[in-house]
Amino acid sequence: MRVLIVEDDKILAQTVEQCLGKKYEIDHAYDGEEGVLYAKQEIYDAIILDIMLPVMNGYDVLNTLRNDKIYTPVLILTAKDGINDKIKGFRSGADDYLVKPFNREELVVRLEALIRRTSGNYSENVLEYKGLVLDLNSRKMSADGKEIMLQGKQFDMLEYLITSKNTIITKEQIFDKIWGFNSETTTNVIEVYASGLRKELKKIGYDKYLKTIRGVGYIWSE
Repeated sequence: MRVLIVEDDKILAQTVEQCLGKKYEIDHAYDGEEGVLYAKQEIYDAIILDIMLPVMNGYDVLNTLRNDKIYTPVLILTAKDGINDKIKGFRSGADDYLVKPFNREELVVRLEALIRRTSGNYSENVLEYKGLVLDLNSRKMSADGKEIMLQGKQFDMLEYLITSKNTIITKEQIFDKIWGFNSETTTNVIEVYASGLRKELKKIGYDKYLKTIRGVGYIWSE
């Protein structure tokens, strides 16, 4: 899973990243305008957002995203602890609100709960589609009880497509989500991994759900 941290204090941003450990891929934005640009890629499972940001404050970031129909879950992490601040945050579109200084464990469990709520996945890190089961902890997949071996990025791609089912995902979104903005490879790698994934799915009769949108990307649909 990928999380965007929008925080202008770089030391604090690194601290937040360390709190989340190795479970998430992390991107950083250091002002509100940059945060909006990143968030509009729609590749994030959650956003951790400060309120007091340069260029554009957190409330304006939230209002901009929600007005543009970007509903990525947002956890506000801020020093502003007044009840009116919290009310304004929630009314602007926040999904949760945590005040600095914060307890590290509380941040982690709030983020986990937020992602579970918004994804509708209340199982213990398990993603299911018909007879397919993806264990997100062990990164193993099974089909109708039989374990299927996938390469690391193939697993990531399948997870992303299934969680975004019935939505066209561009090659650029897949690349940014899985390889990251700073990767030195190119989007051509997407076709290679999609082809390999399709071959593995064909063995179990699930390749029909992975559809190519020529010149655009892919969609997982019935």
